[in-house]
Amino acid sequence: MTTKAPHETAQKPVKARRTQAERTEETRRRLLDAAVDVLAAKGYAGFRTADVATLAGVSRGAQTHHFPSKDELVVAVVDHVFQRAAEAGRKRARRVNSVDDAIKELLSDSQDFFFSELFLIALDLAIQGRMKTGEEHTVSTISAASRLPVEASWLEALIESGVPAAVAEDLLWLSISIVRGLAVRRLWQNDAQRFNRLFKLWRKMVVLYLDSL
Repeated sequence: MTTKAPHETAQKPVKARRTQAERTEETRRRLLDAAVDVLAAKGYAGFRTADVATLAGVSRGAQTHHFPSKDELVVAVVDHVFQRAAEAGRKRARRVNSVDDAIKELLSDSQDFFFSELFLIALDLAIQGRMKTGEEHTVSTISAASRLPVEASWLEALIESGVPAAVAEDLLWLSISIVRGLAVRRLWQNDAQRFNRLFKLWRKMVVLYLDSL
């Protein structure tokens, strides 16, 4: 049996130590992911930063270092989730291949966003911010930065699918506004069956309108 010389012994690769910036970013990401889960499970009223720290597996001190207050954490979550939703929306817009498909997917993408619990939370925070300061609230800035590029992608998708450029933007605004309006209506009348029926009706109306041009 041959014995390897000491210099021939296999050396395990040395794992590079993470930098402070990498550790900080990982902690922040864990807190944001945990906050998303807590918000989904308990809503804004039941949201507790202590629950977030526990779920993320970090100390309360680390949590307050990154996000000193509940609202600061929630605003960061809004930014985190809105950016993910924006990327998903842009990818979705690139996959459509017909007018009806474009309208259907636009409505579905808007539903996914505006019918989420986080949208209502963000809306509440934006209103609170304006009432307190009379100026644009951070959530409003976040919303514009994430949603306007998505709308630009959908506008391009509508035109490429065959919607005349002269009416595409108006059609986009109307479609998004219908979804957003019904999403807010859930606050006093949540009728999922009617909502779905109205979305189908809007699709038919759009196709008939475009055929008449």
